[in-house]
Amino acid sequence: MSRHITKTPNSSPRLLASAIGVAISASSVAHMAQAAEETEQKGERNSISLGATSITGQEQDATSYQTENASSQKYTAPLVDTPRSVTVVPAQVLKDTAATSLQDALRTVPGITFGAGEGGNPQGDRPFIRGFDAQGDTYLDGVRDTGGQSREIFDIESIEVSKGPNSSFGGRGSAGGSLNLVSKTPQARDFLNGGFTYGSDQTRRYALDVNRQFLDSAAFRLNLMSHEQNVAGRDAVNYDRWGVAPSLTFGLGTPTRVNLSYYHMESNDLPDSGIPYGYSSAAATAHGHDKPTDGGDSSNFYGLKDRDFRKTRADISTFSIEHDLNDNMTIKNTLRHGSTGQDYVLTQPDDSKLNVNQFGTVWRRANSRVSTTTTTTNQTDLFGSFQALGFKHSYSTGLEFTGEETRVSGYTVSPNTNPVCTVAGGGKGGQCTSLSDPNPNDAWTGSVARNYMGTNTKATSRAAYVFDTIELDPQWLLNVGLRYDTFDTVANTNAATGRTKLKDDSQFFNWQAGLVWKPMENGSIYTSYATSASPAGGLVGEGVDSNAIPTGINTSDMKPEETVNYELGTKWDLFHDRLSLTAAVFRTEKKNARILVNSNTYENAGESRVDGLELSASGKLTEQWQVFAGYSYLKSELVDPGKNGNRQGVVTAGSNKGNEMPNTPKHSFSLWTTYDITSKLTVGGGAFYVDDVYGDPANTVYVPSYTRYDAMASYKLTKNVDLQLNVQNLTDKTYYDKAYGAHFANQAAGRTALLTTSFHF
Repeated sequence: MSRHITKTPNSSPRLLASAIGVAISASSVAHMAQAAEETEQKGERNSISLGATSITGQEQDATSYQTENASSQKYTAPLVDTPRSVTVVPAQVLKDTAATSLQDALRTVPGITFGAGEGGNPQGDRPFIRGFDAQGDTYLDGVRDTGGQSREIFDIESIEVSKGPNSSFGGRGSAGGSLNLVSKTPQARDFLNGGFTYGSDQTRRYALDVNRQFLDSAAFRLNLMSHEQNVAGRDAVNYDRWGVAPSLTFGLGTPTRVNLSYYHMESNDLPDSGIPYGYSSAAATAHGHDKPTDGGDSSNFYGLKDRDFRKTRADISTFSIEHDLNDNMTIKNTLRHGSTGQDYVLTQPDDSKLNVNQFGTVWRRANSRVSTTTTTTNQTDLFGSFQALGFKHSYSTGLEFTGEETRVSGYTVSPNTNPVCTVAGGGKGGQCTSLSDPNPNDAWTGSVARNYMGTNTKATSRAAYVFDTIELDPQWLLNVGLRYDTFDTVANTNAATGRTKLKDDSQFFNWQAGLVWKPMENGSIYTSYATSASPAGGLVGEGVDSNAIPTGINTSDMKPEETVNYELGTKWDLFHDRLSLTAAVFRTEKKNARILVNSNTYENAGESRVDGLELSASGKLTEQWQVFAGYSYLKSELVDPGKNGNRQGVVTAGSNKGNEMPNTPKHSFSLWTTYDITSKLTVGGGAFYVDDVYGDPANTVYVPSYTRYDAMASYKLTKNVDLQLNVQNLTDKTYYDKAYGAHFANQAAGRTALLTTSFHF
């Protein structure tokens, strides 16, 4: 039985906020009294304030936008010598941009868009990397983080974005790349960082990050967060969440380190499915080249307060032990058990009956889901370096065993037909509303009943992998990696018509190879090749698989979809190694995608392709001036998408051959920069551009291009107290950041002002 998520008392976030406030006050009053009389003498920002995210550090480079090494031991060379595109969003960028969610953070990385949750895809994070769906390709400290989630970053130190097929690193999926979230861990020193953010639209955020070393080699760290807000420019929508993340490490500075950590986050929101697409003309019976229409007011919300809700939770427990066998060899074992879930009924503004054109109305279609995903993973890694046959090897090898289970069901919402909405103002018992003047307070006269029918999907995966960077001579490096996976999945569906069972067993190899030439110590030129594999049922029920388990229709043997990447690039560390510059050209091809070839007949015969260029810069131009910027050009094409068909697999008219891939902007650009005017005052700002994005393979619906501007200023009030002001979407631009393929697009927040007061000791 799928678990129905327990409703969270409204007071829970407030209680947590109060607890954080008491902890901050108790720890800081004495320090603040003394600090208020002191004047900051240092010119460098060597202590980081806690803004919307909790960040700590005392090292000189802790505030740098530049990152030299990825956290995962699978990267066997520094980033400048790694023959693939890797972008690391560091702690200081998260803080300076006032990011609070994964989507906030990834705004600074061009080439990534987010898709909407609908049509079988759960609400939550659904990133597209280089045009390929990556909703199942997020990792936490190198271990796959499964389940539909809207990820917070209060316990995240940095985010590593690996672009291009990446199955040799993480296994199934990763056709366009993957994300690795790096957690905050205990440190061998004492510190306390706390902060509260007050902002427009009733934004209130409280965070605490405390670390205590209680033995010479043991430390405890605790991160707490409470967040509530309305959404700028959107009527009725609100978000409310809280989280706690304790961790304990023994053996700091010794050959054997043991870490125990736990992460809990839950939310209670009134969700927003955004704005319906309008039709190109009043006589249109199908979309042509259409964008969202809001009826003249971009703040219009088409949901129902009486009916809509979304509750989520995530619980992740990790136990890891790491031992240095000698100076050049380390073994690490990570055991993790995670459980995530969400429970929602939300309104999708649907215009399938052309109500907008005929009557100026919208159908409030109810979508629902109750899902729970549990995952247990044991991952063992052996890594280090050695000399053999006159060559130096930096290697990493390991074994991974994972069991996953997803239970998906929902609600029966009645009525939830597809009415002709001749009457607005809550017509049809609340099903219908006005396009131009919807009322979220309309009474819902229907019913919402729990429906326990659904699908239970289980998967077991086993993998072995090895990576090696071979120093052929000081100027030439060979980087290679190989991984073998088995992936077995079975799905049992209970419905009123009976029970069905579907299963698939897959085995696949993936590999990568790259040759690096270092004309100078601070630079490299590389060429590389990498693959990925997406087996049937790879999302384990938490999303729509492009290569789904066969459902009784005629199919060829559903082999894993294969993606390959060819890349030529260069990386340089300039200005005394303070600034990293990268450039890459690439081609990514999915060659045997599952496509419809005749009615009810599928084969692995499709092909899609992305040719692209990526540029990036991160680090310091001067000691006072930092930059984090990038540009992405993606030329996508559905080379062979098969025949058009409906949801039942019946061929329909038309062809998508030659069209652009959905969620793949041709141009995207991001720039974030800060400048230290004085040792106390820093100003900064950013510009983010995304080109038109199609929502569907037919290229009939799209969201327009946009440019968003942000600004910030921070001031060190005392040695221990900082102030930071962020204004996001400075020009109050109305734009859309998620495009669904049929009915609607998600509208982004309008102008938002956030003032953060931070304490650090």
